[in-house]
Amino acid sequence: MTTLITGAGLIGAAFAQQALTRGEPLVFVDPEPRADFLRLKLGEEGYALVRKDVRDLPGLIETIKAHGATTVVHTAGLIGGRVQQSLSAAFDINLGGTRNVAEAVRLTGVKRLVHISTFGVYDRRRAANGPITEDFPRGGARGYGNYKGAKELILQAYAAAFGFELIMLRPANVFGLGHFWSGSSGGQKVHNLIVAGLDGKLARIPAAETMANEYIYAKDIGRAVDLAATVELPSERVFNIGNGHVTPFAGVIAAVTALCPGLRYEVEAGEAPQSMLAPLDISAAKKHLGWEPRFTIESAFADYLEELKAARGMAR
Repeated sequence: MTTLITGAGLIGAAFAQQALTRGEPLVFVDPEPRADFLRLKLGEEGYALVRKDVRDLPGLIETIKAHGATTVVHTAGLIGGRVQQSLSAAFDINLGGTRNVAEAVRLTGVKRLVHISTFGVYDRRRAANGPITEDFPRGGARGYGNYKGAKELILQAYAAAFGFELIMLRPANVFGLGHFWSGSSGGQKVHNLIVAGLDGKLARIPAAETMANEYIYAKDIGRAVDLAATVELPSERVFNIGNGHVTPFAGVIAAVTALCPGLRYEVEAGEAPQSMLAPLDISAAKKHLGWEPRFTIESAFADYLEELKAARGMAR
């Protein structure tokens, strides 16, 4: 079995770490693959890197056939503020690319598609009476969440019409040692704080990023994707992936400061923060995927710091 991964970013690499331990061949499709990042995360062997774009349907079909892929993990796309900055370009990449992934799966007979969505699909303008379950209304005012919701609907229509297996994951704010080209402002914030704490420099944090939020460590989402790609098809097909807690910005600062007592940061004026008020209900993922997070914010930051030191060749 070979899995094709669209996008050579943090989530794709985190899944690949899990898949490679099972000896599964992998192929990444990315228009600007960061070979150095993948070497850092995965080493030199067990995967191929194909410089193609999800907007290139013939290229996707060719790659699936050439590598004999039977599973596709779809992570590619612009996220966060990058979508809002260019709704037209993001439409082509995110929605057009997803349509192409669905077409490629249909035309090549891929058995299972795992789609990485986001907790941003939920309409946070609506009051939640408790943790947010997978049937909470979708929609909102920003492009990223709405485009992700549209991608879900496109894929559900294709899966219903053509019979391939579809599992969709809605992760909370993912963070981990990686690159942030696609636009993860939350992941960039965590990285900037940990780097500043380690280096004794000042971290500058946009005001919008001081919101209370729910986080999930990359290694935890990597396990969730691996389970979604390999378990017997469950009766439920959409899963929240979070840690079940909303952490205020002060909690993030406290966790980093516990590791780096000299942390200094400054909040820059700008867009007001929009805090998450309700956590994700992750009981479906526990029941149907056998998944639950292993890292707390504190243990994840500690692991992050050690991985950063190792990447820099620093003594532990």
